[in-house]
Amino acid sequence: MKFLSEKTLLKGFFIFLLFVNFNILFAQEVTVTQDPKIEQLLNEKRKVNSSITINNQYKIQLFNGSSEESKKILIQFKRENKNYDATIVFSTPFYKVWIGNFKTRIEAERNLNSLKKKYPNAILIKPNK
Repeated sequence: MKFLSEKTLLKGFFIFLLFVNFNILFAQEVTVTQDPKIEQLLNEKRKVNSSITINNQYKIQLFNGSSEESKKILIQFKRENKNYDATIVFSTPFYKVWIGNFKTRIEAERNLNSLKKKYPNAILIKPNK
């Protein structure tokens, strides 16, 4: 009888140790370090998504062509005109540089006329929904 209780006591002790080891294993604290550039990229993506949203507003298309050329035009335009929203939109097989969110056609045409001096291929568009 005494032997049986020691055996039971040993089993209980091992089960207890196993339980403690599992608790220590799963109770560890995990810290995640994130590169600060990720948050910057997410903010930039949110900004781009908000400017791409298609609505009832008019836009001016400055360029239609390759990816590299559209990036150059966009950077050049943003450097010279900080008061316009500008973005690149991909529509197979071309990249397009769209600027502005003009509420009326008259407002868009006024801006188009001033931009035609620098960008002769600029056109007025109203993206579909």
